[in-house]
Amino acid sequence: MAAYIREYTMTPNEALQEIRTRLSEEQAEKATTEFLYELALDAHEYHGGKLMTVPLIDEVDDGWLEVWYTPGVSSVSRAIRDDNKKSFSHTSRGRTVAVVSDSTRVLGDGDCTPPGGMGVMEGKAMLMKLLGGFDAIPICLDVDRDADRLVDTVNAIAPSFGAINLEDISQPQCYIALKKLRDSCSIPVWHDDAQGTGCVVLAGLLNSLKVVNKRISDVSIVFFGAGAANSTTARLAIAAGADPGRITMFDEHGSLGPERTDFEGEGWDWHRELCRITNARGLSDIREAAKDADVFIAASKSGPDVVHPMWIKKMADDAIVFACANPVPEIFPSDALNAGAVIVATGRGDYPNQVNNSLGFPGILKGVLLTGATAITDRMAVAAARAIADYAVQGIIGAGRILPSMTDTGLFPHVAAKVAMAAQSEGVATLYPSEDEVYAAALEDMENSRKAWAAVAASDAVKSYPGQRVKDLMEKTVSRYQ
Repeated sequence: MAAYIREYTMTPNEALQEIRTRLSEEQAEKATTEFLYELALDAHEYHGGKLMTVPLIDEVDDGWLEVWYTPGVSSVSRAIRDDNKKSFSHTSRGRTVAVVSDSTRVLGDGDCTPPGGMGVMEGKAMLMKLLGGFDAIPICLDVDRDADRLVDTVNAIAPSFGAINLEDISQPQCYIALKKLRDSCSIPVWHDDAQGTGCVVLAGLLNSLKVVNKRISDVSIVFFGAGAANSTTARLAIAAGADPGRITMFDEHGSLGPERTDFEGEGWDWHRELCRITNARGLSDIREAAKDADVFIAASKSGPDVVHPMWIKKMADDAIVFACANPVPEIFPSDALNAGAVIVATGRGDYPNQVNNSLGFPGILKGVLLTGATAITDRMAVAAARAIADYAVQGIIGAGRILPSMTDTGLFPHVAAKVAMAAQSEGVATLYPSEDEVYAAALEDMENSRKAWAAVAASDAVKSYPGQRVKDLMEKTVSRYQ
């Protein structure tokens, strides 16, 4: 997706490769993360964030200003007053998503205070524009972990948006908010940490099982971590055919099972159900659960050394390991492979098999917007997972490639079209374009978004980040290990 090539001394990819060349494997695992942290801080300060607003219209002289603003725009207000649906076609509402967070569970960093989530929300909005072809606004709320205040605020701002993306909200508030908003909000609500992660992990799991020639209905799956990501991944996996009795889930208090009484109260409905339907063998020790397991999916806390290689060694032949914590996986891929895993996936783009929500939400939300969907169901999420998995199979899948990459831009209109058809079959669509029409519209919007970004990036309106600073930060990082 390179928009415009400027002169440079070093790119981030070249810097990462240089670090891996000059340091030992163990040193490089840590040094690459440190380098990315420092480069991110410097680049964000240099640019003042990642987003700016640029008008869509092509003329702004004295006459056109009276059309775009007063007095002409009064006719638009009256038209929308008489028919609220026109707010989707006559303003940016129909192609704009609110990315909403209270910043209480940001990546692996926990509560970062309300404004602390802005960097992540900006990044999500940036990807929605470049990959999904629609606009997004980052919104961080100070609601003091009060799910009802969050729900009330989202409902209040809903008339400005076509959909809501919830992000980085701690549990159980995230479950409470999603459930209440699904009932009360006038537009569809998507919880990307839960549904988005679950969708992409399921896609990776489906293709991993193809590689090792196993069926999802037959495999034993260990989930390490019982937060929004893993609990929803389990739900989607069961919807896709996994046997709940062969699933064992662990959190910091042990395994989920009928003896657990700490999931009482509002928001824990699905966890109570997981306690009832999973862990048929009644396992309470992670080491016993890992023994002969086919799949190990970790979404717990930032690593490394959170998942032990000995657990992986006890797994069945052709073991599949997903270590999804960000910014550092629970176990480094090299350690998991050395312990016997055949396929290893992480949330990081600098390792093979990146399991990242960004493969899902741009196409999913685009399909939702193009059908005017009023909700996003689990069947729509499973349809997206299968679309992602099937798209990867169009290339060559193997132990080192179970999913497409974020730069594979053909993925996103494909996902949008499949989600749109699922929305129609689920009865939540209000618009009924054909699959081919959705694909064509999504592709055009996505290409136009990238063209617009390329034009701005090629102008003096965007400062070029100096490649020399990339090189200097790389050298500084390497020097700490020599």
